[in-house]
Amino acid sequence: MLIGIPSESKRFGLDEHRVGLSPSGVLELIQAGAEVIVERGAGREARFTDEDYRKVGARIAYSREEVLRSADLIAKVHCYDEEDCPMLKREQIVCGFLLLFVAPKKTIESMLERNITAIGYENIETQPGSYPIRSRMAEIAGRLAVQIAGRLLESRKKGRRGILLGGVPGVPPAEVVILGGGSLGFSAAQAFSGIGANVYVLDIDIDRLKKIEETIHGRVVTLISNRRNIERIVRFADVLIGAVLTPGKRTPILVTREMVKQMKPGAVIIDFSIDQGGCCETSRFCPGEDYIYVEEGVIHFAVPNTPSWVARTATHVLNHSVVPYLKKIVQLGLVGALKESKPLARGVYTYKGKVVHRSLYQAGYPEANLEDLL
Repeated sequence: MLIGIPSESKRFGLDEHRVGLSPSGVLELIQAGAEVIVERGAGREARFTDEDYRKVGARIAYSREEVLRSADLIAKVHCYDEEDCPMLKREQIVCGFLLLFVAPKKTIESMLERNITAIGYENIETQPGSYPIRSRMAEIAGRLAVQIAGRLLESRKKGRRGILLGGVPGVPPAEVVILGGGSLGFSAAQAFSGIGANVYVLDIDIDRLKKIEETIHGRVVTLISNRRNIERIVRFADVLIGAVLTPGKRTPILVTREMVKQMKPGAVIIDFSIDQGGCCETSRFCPGEDYIYVEEGVIHFAVPNTPSWVARTATHVLNHSVVPYLKKIVQLGLVGALKESKPLARGVYTYKGKVVHRSLYQAGYPEANLEDLL
């Protein structure tokens, strides 16, 4: 099996600095029996050189087209755009954070016409509600939230609050509200509480809130997420983190424009839910030099691929998460891997020209059962 690693194209106008596999991941797959072809410069932004890939046995291609047209399996980070799809060959396997439920219909139709097996990392589910690959990226975003919020609170520009997240003796710390207690929210809660901020986490799942309280005992306040509690708590937030996720669907709007109007001037909203629509009514993706904008007097930051900002770390984490699944495909073949690994099978969007994932049924595609097609 020939595995291809192309460079990443822009997504939502954003540069993607991660790469589909690190040299160490390539080595593991070669040792498992695969051949690997890497587009020249694909790992540059994550500080992996072409020579790093050559040393572990990969071949370097000098065009994106060569990788996409020749490989049996494509390992990318993010979705495929309309320019990529015509270069994909029939019955190819494509992997990555594909998010096909928000992709243009042309992209999905192109994959169906070519009988492409599309595997979304975001859908690989080990047990109900547990998405290990997506969770690892969410952990990175949660930890990055502290760095981002700290900078946006600094008095480097007019209108900023000019406060220190952790405070100092005699001066209280910042008030940080986190909507969502999943992997991202949990990671953010640990990071913010670790530097001394006052942290509040809201979620509809009482078991998640219990886990957070048990782990970060005495340093975080948990509340059930409902409209009344959200209205009450966002008013005094210095930082509001959107960490809400509804798998396969648009993120629900939890913070209305009216709520944003009640927030402190210069407060910060970091909406990590933006790749699925955002959980704040005022959230939108804003390409530019610093990706921020001010709405209703509140600073907004909504970037869908924040882990890309620490590309080397994020690529290593992604590599550790996906290589075991890719090795199964190499060693057992696609059908054998899907039959043996239920988590991997749950990640499949399209197979043999059929839609086999529930997130696409609502778009009007006929339902098909993957097990019946294998």
